[in-house]
Amino acid sequence: MLKEKKNYKILVVDDEVEYQTVFSYILSAGGYQVETASGGNEALEKLEKKPFNLVMTDLKMPDMYGMDLMKKVKDGYSGTDVMIMTAFGTIESAVEAMKYGAAGYFIKGSDPETMLVDIERLSKIRQLEKENKFFQEAIESDEVFLRSNNSAFGDVLKTCQKVAASDINVLILGESGVGKEVIAKYIHKLSDRKNGLFVAVNCQVFGEGTLESELFGHEKGAFTGAVDKRIGRFETADGGTLFLDEIGDMPMSIQGKLLRVLESKTIERVGSNKEIDLNTRFISATNKNLNEEIAEGKFREDLLFRINTITITIPPLRERKEDLAPLVEFFVRRIEKDQKKKITSIADETWDFLKNYDYPGNVRELKNILERLVALSENGELRMVDLGCLGSQDKSGTAEVISADEDDLSLREARGEFEKKYIERVLKKTDGNVSQAADILKITKRQLWNKISEYNIEK
Repeated sequence: MLKEKKNYKILVVDDEVEYQTVFSYILSAGGYQVETASGGNEALEKLEKKPFNLVMTDLKMPDMYGMDLMKKVKDGYSGTDVMIMTAFGTIESAVEAMKYGAAGYFIKGSDPETMLVDIERLSKIRQLEKENKFFQEAIESDEVFLRSNNSAFGDVLKTCQKVAASDINVLILGESGVGKEVIAKYIHKLSDRKNGLFVAVNCQVFGEGTLESELFGHEKGAFTGAVDKRIGRFETADGGTLFLDEIGDMPMSIQGKLLRVLESKTIERVGSNKEIDLNTRFISATNKNLNEEIAEGKFREDLLFRINTITITIPPLRERKEDLAPLVEFFVRRIEKDQKKKITSIADETWDFLKNYDYPGNVRELKNILERLVALSENGELRMVDLGCLGSQDKSGTAEVISADEDDLSLREARGEFEKKYIERVLKKTDGNVSQAADILKITKRQLWNKISEYNIEK
């Protein structure tokens, strides 16, 4: 009986096919994911295309000495360990291998159990390093978003804790900028899949043909420009969680294929008819009303039934102002570090504005506002005068963007009108180039795509 499949990939490199077969059988029986290569050059080609946790290489091969391959792997792939294998083991060769960074040394013909013990040790060390890095990043970034004095948001976190224990599909709803990906990561971190990868895909960013290849991968020659085989996001997330952000913008043709994946738990790469089994947890998110999208023929009702076993709705920032103060503190401290500026105070009128503002862009907009205030601050103070982008002038002093007949708008509506017109103006300036426009606006390309969709802007 095979052991449970492990999320640990091993590349066996040996010029003798018999040894490739034997080691593949032993390692696969141990639950590891194994591929083989017949020499150093082939191994490097495979490493270039996909990551491996461990390379097990023969010491003496016609095209490349095992020590040379190890040095190349150590130089180019820092996350990959190397174990040397040889039929002619000596103390000198073992010492030399360890000297140059080998993580292990195995003499062919020895008890394979000792090799498996070494590999298990390596996998646990790497997993511990990965977890430590993950938790450190969480402490530095997402933790502040997962503490709340708001009862509605507290209920969201409790629901996340409950659903994390199962593999049911989750649909996260909420306005742009509320932190849907943070919640998806939180569910992943609490789940039994936490040792697997969390893979995020923004369905809004990719065109129809590109998104299919991005998700499913493709075989070499599957279409013009497919010069190599590519592993898609579905396979990359195997053993972990796939987060489909902005799923409401997924093309109908891809929706049908996603439905089949959810039902069969298998995929086929573009250009192939070979089914590949998946062990992936799906979390989706959107800022759209999917029932309205269904009524307009833009979203499949059967797909909605599949992805929303549990629906989590994140309240907007304007409905949880209790959390504003810690968020402001967190962002100011991070931004002053990034910008190498020290902030010592917030003017009373600035704080009044921050407390009363509606934040149509939610937490993301709060961060952008504070970045601007820190950048323009003087004498360590965040000043109201530097909030020009929210009034009648932008940062450069450009004349009023909102016309006189719109002066009866609410602050939130006025902000939306300003953003829409200003984004349209920047896109016109860049001839519709989203990357350039995002650079000018000092936001990510993904954030700009969200705004383009939100305001129905035509590029």
